Amino acid sequence: MKFIILYIIANCYLIALDLKGISNLKNWIILQEHPVKIEWRDFKGFPISRAEKVLEHNMLLIANVIQDIGNYPVTFKRITKTKILEDNIVQIVLDMPFPFSGRDYIIKYNIEKNLDKWIFSFYSVEHNKGILDPRNVRLINAAGVWELIQISPNQTLVSYAWNGELLGNFPEFGLEKAWITQGTEVLNWLNESLSNGRKS
Repeated sequence: MKFIILYIIANCYLIALDLKGISNLKNWIILQEHPVKIEWRDFKGFPISRAEKVLEHNMLLIANVIQDIGNYPVTFKRITKTKILEDNIVQIVLDMPFPFSGRDYIIKYNIEKNLDKWIFSFYSVEHNKGILDPRNVRLINAAGVWELIQISPNQTLVSYAWNGELLGNFPEFGLEKAWITQGTEVLNWLNESLSNGRKS
């Protein structure tokens, strides 16, 4: 009985962090319009940030880079390490500016696609092979979603939403600046990777 209760609680917890339908929410607070639109809002008690920009690249080429998790440290310069733990489960380690500790998280991801839309969603899980470096802080509530919408063969609306809490010793007053920095960096690095000829 005890294990059944724990199982139900765990599954409710994961559902609470599912950001797949986040694009349908309204009343976002805009933090920045250009060069990348950055906004945030509260969702089930978590601060959800969203970055959005139209990239002059084919939707499927962008999708190939996003799902190429093994090369994240090449594409996204703040990521220092990725480790595939099993199918659709990965550990990601992030560098943080001094004097803050690095962050890491373990996620399970899912991909949905059709002719003109592609979605990559993820949420936090536990895994016995995901060893935490004692110098880092684990983001136990990590969750996010990439959404690509094809505008034309070489133009795509890219949206990336994520749980913006940073935990550890990061001050709350610095969160909005951190979200602006993170969202702008992520979409600019993605664009640079594709502009430099990276296809997968």
